[in-house]
Amino acid sequence: MAETLLISNALIINENESFIGNVFIENDIISDISAQSINRNADKTIDATGHILLPGVIDDQVHFRTPGLTHKGDIESESKAAVAGGVTSYMDMPNVVPPTTSIENLEQKFAIAKEKSWANYSFYFGATNDNIDQIKKLDPKQFCGVKVFMGSSTGNMLVDDETTLNRIFSESSALIAVHCEDEATIKRNTQEAVAKFGDSIPISHHPIIRSDEACYKSTLKAVELAKKHNTRLHVLHVSTAKELSLFDNTIELEHKRITAEVCVHHLWFTDADYNSKGALIKWNPAVKSLKDREALRSAINSNLVDIIATDHAPHTFEEKQNQYLQCPSGAPMVQHSLVTMLELVKKGVFSYNKVVQKMCHAPAKLFRIEKRGFIKPGYYADLVIVTPNVNQQVTSESILYKCGWSPLLGETFSHRVLTTIINGKIAFDNDSFIKQPVSALTFVCD
Repeated sequence: MAETLLISNALIINENESFIGNVFIENDIISDISAQSINRNADKTIDATGHILLPGVIDDQVHFRTPGLTHKGDIESESKAAVAGGVTSYMDMPNVVPPTTSIENLEQKFAIAKEKSWANYSFYFGATNDNIDQIKKLDPKQFCGVKVFMGSSTGNMLVDDETTLNRIFSESSALIAVHCEDEATIKRNTQEAVAKFGDSIPISHHPIIRSDEACYKSTLKAVELAKKHNTRLHVLHVSTAKELSLFDNTIELEHKRITAEVCVHHLWFTDADYNSKGALIKWNPAVKSLKDREALRSAINSNLVDIIATDHAPHTFEEKQNQYLQCPSGAPMVQHSLVTMLELVKKGVFSYNKVVQKMCHAPAKLFRIEKRGFIKPGYYADLVIVTPNVNQQVTSESILYKCGWSPLLGETFSHRVLTTIINGKIAFDNDSFIKQPVSALTFVCD
């Protein structure tokens, strides 16, 4: 017997439309959407009067730290934080211990997520200088893509062999997602900083060490490789105005071979915030200037950039207190990504429709995820109900990350995630976790 759910009187925001309407769900699928009353009996009805109904957020870049780094976070803790933030699906990175650079390790992560995850999931396979044969054996319908670190970061999985890079770009049947920072430039800048400051490099020097030059040079190389081999390339966490010249907004997303992502923190913070936040906003690539932030915001609105994600990367608070060279880069963001972007809607930076486009629709299109990312009949019912016009402060008590801290601590947001629905089941409601009805994402291939 079908399990049914009716959401009534919500402000539905989907595919550049906004209207008061109703959604009927049978089992895990949306079966009906209407601006008129839906005269069908449901096992449960949610009256969403005064609330906003969005597709669930799809975050294409998280580090949930399983396996091997679970003192920072794990699939269970971080996926619960994600669900509380309106994220219904995520794609997790391979720089864990052991790294996800073998088919066996990839299968292990899927097995753990099947038991522990609170949100739908997929995992990247990590490229190395010597595992191209493993990459070629993978089924692109079953995982989200191949991650290539073209600059070293947490986990140091740098791929720097030219022959290997050409083989990966020419022989992978899956999408290639890249971390782009030029290693030689970073090393030179680091040496100059050590010569100037010794062991006491200020955190504010981070965007000088991991400079716009380092980002542009590496991104240019990745784009040139992709054009040479006609590769499906996705450039992660673009952080500079200069890189934007490498992307194209004249092609529909479904037909793009080269795409780009920007992260919430690069849209929210600037280098002026190092004075108050310090290492808590140390990311790779670095948070850069106001000019860069404004260019990235404009690139979202002009569709030069295709996706907004988090690069959620928890470390312990103690680890973040280390001096610059020993302090890891990354911070937790997934619980607060949606409300942060909705705050920028309130500030007039983006529209509701643009946020939905970049956090829900575009990830589904770009990664060719099967039947998710939209409020459509026949699609999986991954939905989030948001309460607008509230004052909700990020407090230590409200943070769900295993690491227990957030760079947004003390911020007050004007939207609140009330209910998160995954595969037609209420997973989170009014600060309580209800059910764990998740599944692995599947992908549609050429």
